[in-house]
Amino acid sequence: MKTPVLAATAALLTILTCAAPSSAADPLVMRDIEWKAWPGKTHPQLQVSRERSSSSLSLDGRRRELAPARAAIGGGAGPVAFTVTHDAGTLACTGVLTRAFEGGGSCRFNADPAFEAALDARGLKPDRRSDTLAMLMVDATIVLADGLSEAGVKPKDANDLIAAAALEVTPAYIRDLKSEALVLTKVDDAIACKALGVDGAYMRGLAAAGYRKLSADDVIGMKALGVTGAYATAMNRAAQGAK
Repeated sequence: MKTPVLAATAALLTILTCAAPSSAADPLVMRDIEWKAWPGKTHPQLQVSRERSSSSLSLDGRRRELAPARAAIGGGAGPVAFTVTHDAGTLACTGVLTRAFEGGGSCRFNADPAFEAALDARGLKPDRRSDTLAMLMVDATIVLADGLSEAGVKPKDANDLIAAAALEVTPAYIRDLKSEALVLTKVDDAIACKALGVDGAYMRGLAAAGYRKLSADDVIGMKALGVTGAYATAMNRAAQGAK
């Protein structure tokens, strides 16, 4: 059950991870990046693309490092420039607005060597420069990597960290998810649970129904079939009454 959930998640999150590496002349730099902005239904949207891959960001104010981008593209028609500075590196963009929150242009990404060295020290070295850009886009950080490890679900590679950040699988989520009903030791299991909407309340419901030490696959299967703690309790009572 977990495999199709992860496949669907990967299809949903097109996060610039299939772009080619940058030129050998300056390995920390990526060029040929395009950006596009539009108002969006509830918040302005910023899309960053390279080759056939793209990722969209909601400029809803939750990420401080995106404030310069929101301020810049919220201006009037004409030339525009903005920079997004993140632990992973710096994305510097220029372009033209046709009106507030609508326009496009090009960007240059400079990866931070200290960030990549810190990832390497944790066994999370990116395979491609585009992976580092993806970490900027989804807000994957060393703090998140260390927090997940401390919570008992250490990312195995850069892709694990990117997926966890994209789905907001945080140490707090892991702590809330863990219960006597669930055995959770792998970050990809936590990612699959988050993709399907499994949360701490759901796990506590299963624990109250008498479930113990379920695998992530078991929990995902039950969630996919709509099995709740209340439903399981009712079925158990019905079965006992039929004896």
